[in-house]
Amino acid sequence: MPKFSSVYICQQCGYRSSQYLGKCPQCDSWNSLVEEVEESHQQSAISRQIREKAEIVDLSKIQKTDYQRLSTKLEEFDRCLGGGVVPGSLVLISGDPGIGKSTLLTQLALNIKNTLYVAGEESAQQIKIRVDRMKPNASLTVLNEIDVDLICDLIKKTKPALAVIDSIQTLETADLESIAGSIGQVRESAQRLHEVAKSLHIPIFLVGHVTKEGSIAGPKTLEHMVDVVLSLEGDSNTQFRILRANKNRFGPTDEVGVFEMNDTGMMEVKNPSKLFLEQKVNAPGSAVVAILAGVRPLLVEIQALVTKSNLPSPRRMGSGVDNNRLQLLVAVLQKRLGLPLWDQDVFVNVTGGLKIFEPAADLGICLAIISSFKDKTIKERCVLIGEVGLLGELRTVRALDKRITEAKKLGFSNVISSEKGRSIASILKQAFVE
Repeated sequence: MPKFSSVYICQQCGYRSSQYLGKCPQCDSWNSLVEEVEESHQQSAISRQIREKAEIVDLSKIQKTDYQRLSTKLEEFDRCLGGGVVPGSLVLISGDPGIGKSTLLTQLALNIKNTLYVAGEESAQQIKIRVDRMKPNASLTVLNEIDVDLICDLIKKTKPALAVIDSIQTLETADLESIAGSIGQVRESAQRLHEVAKSLHIPIFLVGHVTKEGSIAGPKTLEHMVDVVLSLEGDSNTQFRILRANKNRFGPTDEVGVFEMNDTGMMEVKNPSKLFLEQKVNAPGSAVVAILAGVRPLLVEIQALVTKSNLPSPRRMGSGVDNNRLQLLVAVLQKRLGLPLWDQDVFVNVTGGLKIFEPAADLGICLAIISSFKDKTIKERCVLIGEVGLLGELRTVRALDKRITEAKKLGFSNVISSEKGRSIASILKQAFVE
């Protein structure tokens, strides 16, 4: 058996220590020492002999093998993965506590035969309660274990079609002295699962915790190591969930899947645009924009509230939009249209819990702010598409025809974009009710 020992190495200067130190004695950086596995001299010699036998491979001489993607039987999930699960891929899914990560992956495990569900946080009895609620009398193989070496050995022995690890922060190896969830344990556990997935072509899903700042807990190496990073978003107090691909080696990174959470699990939302607009109220401060999520156009409602501020510095707050972008657009409205927003609080919200990152929503945000400030209603069945520049000009966006087609499909006959005017000022009369 190979012999291992743990050593603490500074991530800034490389200083080595046999025990953990809060401050590096060499570079004076705090909390930079991370526990890592170190092989014995004998095992290192064996590793060198193995590396000496390595061969350079010419890809032109390798026979092409078509690995068919594995369908999860959830179209919204497959969309985020780029068409299905790639054999041998390592997928990391993260999200806030209670958002539905375990529920979604349990549903996925029930849809794929011969799936191994490794539970480090729950007992088998607790998982059975969830399974019986979602799909009574369903069969699922569950392993209650946190030792990553035992888990890897069992995966090699049973060779399941898919493995789910819930969660990576609960796993540990006896080769390290630190507790489960530490940087060293998370990195080493992910590395060993990565080797199993690639060598046996078994897809493995990892559940990842998030910190209070919203980032994935553990080393950044974890996100670099995996093939796909998915994040499950949404307010835990509402039933809608957004699955977003932040990294995907096998497909697009801007796709989203929309689910509705109920007592029986995650239900797919086939027409997200209709869902986001079904409770729309035609009132001042409300605007509809057409955004692009991957290759799929979506229509969402943007609401704005402009009110007199009692603070020395008025607030600019956005939910679902970038705050820096919101401040920029408010500055454009003040400079180019002369709106006196210097003493007004501006709040912008994207309904449905969706987050918008593309500039095609700029025109909708601006007109929602103008609508609330002037207490004027935007015309019914009007959708706004366009990027707003610093000069107040309207700029074209990609896939405009596809957005317009989606808008007309849902009954929006009045589409206002850069084709209808060159600046915000030139389209105001077209957008508002007289």
